[in-house]
Amino acid sequence: MANRTRRAVAPAAGALAVLGALAACGTGSGAADASPRPAALTGRTGGDAAPASPSGATPSSREAPASPSDAAAPATGRTDRPETRCHTSELRAAVGRVDPGAGQRNFPVVLTNVSSRACTLYGYPGAAFVNAAGEQLGPDPKRSPGDAATVTLAPGGSAWSGLRYASPGVSGARTATPAALLVTPPDEREPLKVPWKAGPVPVAGNASAVFLTVLEPGDGP
Repeated sequence: MANRTRRAVAPAAGALAVLGALAACGTGSGAADASPRPAALTGRTGGDAAPASPSGATPSSREAPASPSDAAAPATGRTDRPETRCHTSELRAAVGRVDPGAGQRNFPVVLTNVSSRACTLYGYPGAAFVNAAGEQLGPDPKRSPGDAATVTLAPGGSAWSGLRYASPGVSGARTATPAALLVTPPDEREPLKVPWKAGPVPVAGNASAVFLTVLEPGDGP
């Protein structure tokens, strides 16, 4: 009985040895590598899932706790550099006396800092003639070529822009008499309203364009 058992075991062991040799040849023959792949950065694994921890999360998918230095700083709404632009509420607008010459009418449009801090202006102001109902008369002024520079206004300081147009009596342009000039500081949306007392202005027809120059320090030429 023992001899028959030994004879049955021997062929089975030989068959297992043959299967093991065939498996080893398949791994080294250029077929797909069955070795485990490294885990991806997203926490997913390329092979079988790692055993779950008592909390239910796998070791590869748990995130390390953030250190105090990793936490985002609370938003305070403040920046390292204080804002320096002049806002409409910090300025007063005025129109200086006319400077006639060579068929032109020239006016300094003056912006004065009425706040308690220094602020800056850069570029061109906006301007529009309006009637008593607040409706604009004529097109927007055009910008005369010029090199813009930052103008710093101390409290009480002023900057000016030249507003000019051809005299209507010379150009023959169609005119209207504004009730006010709206002046908008650079990069602002709210205008300042200045009563207009200099008579008719061109609003249509030939030579009806109005021009503005870049802001310069002071209150006029």
